[in-house]
Amino acid sequence: MILIGASGHAKVILDILEQNGVKVECLVDANPSLTSLCGYAVEHDSTFDFKGKDAILSIGSNKSREKLSNLLPCTFKSAIHPKATIDKTVKIGEGTVVMAGVVLNRHAVVGKHVIINTSASVDHDNLIKDYVHISPNATLCGTVTVGEGTHIGAGATIIPNISIGKWVVIGAGAVVINDIPDYAVAVGNPARIIKYINE
Repeated sequence: MILIGASGHAKVILDILEQNGVKVECLVDANPSLTSLCGYAVEHDSTFDFKGKDAILSIGSNKSREKLSNLLPCTFKSAIHPKATIDKTVKIGEGTVVMAGVVLNRHAVVGKHVIINTSASVDHDNLIKDYVHISPNATLCGTVTVGEGTHIGAGATIIPNISIGKWVVIGAGAVVINDIPDYAVAVGNPARIIKYINE
């Protein structure tokens, strides 16, 4: 297994892999000044042969994970912390990382290269599309849909039956009580749209 990206996010994924007994060959990063992280060697991406490697994109940026997942000739694997609680009916896509304390309830569907961060709660029948990041302690109630590339901020709460569009940003601590359209930035309690991100 290799990790692509050698920053803070990679440290947490290393912990998950270590606890699952997965051997990590190295990390790969674009920064040539990095040579090691948490005792693992860091290789430079311009000289590394990615072909055929089992890999996880250990990069927090949703856009970067989308771009690299379509460029690199790797076999992408998921990483699930042993202290996550995941119902047997949950479906999880390739490259997705589930941190400690996460709860994924019945019939939730999680896409590819998603980050479900520490102690987030994703309730029944949620649909989490590709490249989403659900930050620590966020709470998604039942039957919520989160569009591609969206970032749900730390401690945000999404009430049941809400649809959030693609490439949306939900601010930390926001309480979402209405549907949110594509490319919106919504903050506050209740959450209000303050601007739109240029597609």
